[in-house]
Amino acid sequence: METQTLKIVKNSVGGWYLLLILGIIFIIVGIWVWVTPLASFIALSMLFAIAFLVTGILEIIYAVNNTKRQEGWGWSLATGIFDLLIGIILVSRPDISMVALPFYVGFVLFFRSILAISWSIELSKLRANNWGLLLILGILGIIFSFILLWNPLFAGMTIVLYTGLAFVMVGLAQIFLSFRLKKIKNTINEIAA
Repeated sequence: METQTLKIVKNSVGGWYLLLILGIIFIIVGIWVWVTPLASFIALSMLFAIAFLVTGILEIIYAVNNTKRQEGWGWSLATGIFDLLIGIILVSRPDISMVALPFYVGFVLFFRSILAISWSIELSKLRANNWGLLLILGILGIIFSFILLWNPLFAGMTIVLYTGLAFVMVGLAQIFLSFRLKKIKNTINEIAA
């Protein structure tokens, strides 16, 4: 017989694979930035617009699917809406995104890093192993987002390198979180069986 706590935890880990997809997208974007440094700064606005649109939609779907199963679903919804709005702005005005790209990236990474820290705290409450790694990745993401926000006039390569690194770190945090949630889900299913 499932206890109320077991039901709450079991319901909180639904859709873990969406976070895995988000993490993979962020890592792919980060690697692409490193592999094509000369073209990256020019093309980043459209690639980021597409990435923000897709991740925004996936995050909104994740939040909507977990409204009754997860206490902190509002953070995922807010992140998804924020990503979607930024994507729409970047698609409609690529000239603005070229000038303000470090600000866009910095704010999005800052917001996602706070979300990673929030998730790490939730995982620590569930006594999940290695929740501290997610906390560290979230803190590192905040540091890199501040670098982008405080120094928006970095020359091309610096922006490309820091942007790529920041996206890879956020991607790793998302993937780490997805596997932690999957493991918790599997453990709960074993207990409930």
